[in-house]
Amino acid sequence: MKFICEKEPLVETVSNVARATSAKSPIPALEGILLSAKDGQLQLTGYDLELGIVTTIEAKTEQTGQLILSAKLLQDIIRRIPADTVCISSDERNLATIHGGVSEFTIPGLDAEEYPELPNFEQESDLVLKQGALKSMIDQTLFAIATSDSKPVHTGSLFDVKDSCVTLVSVDGYRLALRREPIVSDQTTRFVVPGKTLSEISKLLRNEDDEAYLAISQKHIVFRIGGYYVVSRLLEGEFLDYNAAIPKVSKTTVKVNTRSLTDAVERTSLLISDRLRSPIRLAVMENKVQLNCSTSMGKAHDEVECEMSGEPVSMGFNNKYLLDALKASDCDMVKLEINGALSPMRILPLEGESFLFLVLPVRVKNDD
Repeated sequence: MKFICEKEPLVETVSNVARATSAKSPIPALEGILLSAKDGQLQLTGYDLELGIVTTIEAKTEQTGQLILSAKLLQDIIRRIPADTVCISSDERNLATIHGGVSEFTIPGLDAEEYPELPNFEQESDLVLKQGALKSMIDQTLFAIATSDSKPVHTGSLFDVKDSCVTLVSVDGYRLALRREPIVSDQTTRFVVPGKTLSEISKLLRNEDDEAYLAISQKHIVFRIGGYYVVSRLLEGEFLDYNAAIPKVSKTTVKVNTRSLTDAVERTSLLISDRLRSPIRLAVMENKVQLNCSTSMGKAHDEVECEMSGEPVSMGFNNKYLLDALKASDCDMVKLEINGALSPMRILPLEGESFLFLVLPVRVKNDD
């Protein structure tokens, strides 16, 4: 194998594809990137048996062939090559020579036959979304994905497609994040995509007005984003019935400036640390939201103006969970809906239902 290509696109694609490789694996090939040079193109593949990323860039192919090279070592070398072009060649012993400018490296590779076979990624698309919309959906719900494996299906986000709408839902037992987006589709389907996959997808979604294509099979999903194919396994299991989990009534409704409330929660949280954990008490009365916190470091009090209707209420929250939801709210004003001190609080936009965040309260002293 021998090819020559521009350094800049090679560095970028190797960096992106490397995200799907294993940092440490009993199967050495999974720590590498499969390079396939043919017909003036270089295909790069990373795959850790759960997530795969494939893309192609232009290259001057002087000898067709395939080779697996260590993703980390390849990244480190080509990033530091002192030239605008990079030449990579290999011999029958799978020794690779990487040359650029006055620099030359010879490193061992692995035979392409050792690379695992990816699921078919060139499929007909089932769903089409604008890249900007998909990125917004992922970024606004990723924070609520479970990190514990106690229920593996909740380590991913549910895509619920029906009635020309796709709803993305994440839940971890303490909060729920939901984001809706209209689509042109008459499909009805549900599937759960791992959080790791969605995190990597978000990094590839850079062209807001371009389209992202999703192809769903029984066990896998393929995202086509620009020149990249991202193949991922789907999570199995029974996802939470999110509609049943969301309270339908509220005794208190609060309209408040998102930035003002976020800033006040952050200020009140200054007394909280990993060592000094304490809930924040949120009290709603007439035209203000009061925030209080007490730890061994001292006490904090803050207030934010609001518009309230219904009953006054006081309840406790984990400061991080409350902040995550507020920071994911992409609007100037939010609506808080509360059905008593021990009921989850809903955070919504003032108009419409494009997003909904549910935060469970924490018991604090003197709760009613």
